[in-house]
Amino acid sequence: MKKILYIFFLFSISFSNNLSANTNEIYEKIDLFSEVLEKVKNEYVDEIDDSKIMDAAINGVLQSLDPYSAYMSPELFESMQTETRGEFGGLGIEISMESGLVRVISPIDDTPAANAGVKSGDFIVRIDGEQVQGKSLMEAVKIMRGPVGSSVKLTVRRKNERKALEFNIKRAIIKVKSVEAKIIGDKNNIGYIRLKSFNENSDKQLFSKIKDFEKKNKPLAYILDLRNNPGGLLNQAISITDFFLDNGEIVSTKGRKKIETRRFFAKKGDGINGKPIIVLTNNGSASASEILAGALKDHKRAIVLGENTYGKGSVQSIIGLKNGGGMRLTISKYYLPSGKSISEVGVTPDIFVEETGDDFKINTKTDNQLNYAVNLLKS
Repeated sequence: MKKILYIFFLFSISFSNNLSANTNEIYEKIDLFSEVLEKVKNEYVDEIDDSKIMDAAINGVLQSLDPYSAYMSPELFESMQTETRGEFGGLGIEISMESGLVRVISPIDDTPAANAGVKSGDFIVRIDGEQVQGKSLMEAVKIMRGPVGSSVKLTVRRKNERKALEFNIKRAIIKVKSVEAKIIGDKNNIGYIRLKSFNENSDKQLFSKIKDFEKKNKPLAYILDLRNNPGGLLNQAISITDFFLDNGEIVSTKGRKKIETRRFFAKKGDGINGKPIIVLTNNGSASASEILAGALKDHKRAIVLGENTYGKGSVQSIIGLKNGGGMRLTISKYYLPSGKSISEVGVTPDIFVEETGDDFKINTKTDNQLNYAVNLLKS
């Protein structure tokens, strides 16, 4: 086992910048790490599974970096790849780690989690009665996934709620319909586009909907709804933002490697010829959603209305590993055209409108944020 531990720790050390800085100290830590693992294996109250403990060590390296870097077993890696194609099994929530707990970035619309009442910002403290604290992000994901039709109980803590909330949720195949669209308004002259995620087909779906509107309905303005959109593929965020901008910078990324430091610009031509846009956001609008909302705001191309966005201003790369698994690793941070980073801050709306009412539901009569946007476009 000691040989395996040495190999692993040498691998993990390669993530740091200190290999050449203090070689003696590094080798002392390698010895310490090996000693600790050996004592755990020999003296811990229960028998240790070597494979599981090595996975936990790998997770420890990645999760010490930030809330979004994580290791994926071969099974989880395959599930993740299915998710970006728009169909996967589970509950329908995007999550991250924060202070050892699982935080909900956003529930995906019309999924079991969203329908059960899980909200952005909820902290999941137990899954089927099992404590989450101390588990890795991917361990939590694995527990929440299961056979279609089976149920899982989530215990969550929510801001301004004194008692923990419990949700019994039935697992399902999650089919992510990225774009929904309809014509709204008293005079049927507003194009409403709800963008739920940024997967590999999102831009084509959105362009097709708008092209159809422009041909048949000729709306005078558009509402772009990014609420509870947890993000997705960076190239999709760039493509969709480009569609609404006539020129100018969309986003820049900055990383350690020169190849990860890039600037992206809009090509000539506004897809809706300068028609007014209102972008709806909330705390569940994250990552790629923030690129789109922030760029349109910075260029004064749209009014951002609703609540502050999540504040996930980093780019993760999915890297395949030899065992068939993978890791999600933060490789750069992105910056809005103004030069501001949204990490931990988010995009602040031009007009703050908080969701109100216990019966609030997006894109229904109880949606006070959407109603506000419609009335604003009337004036």
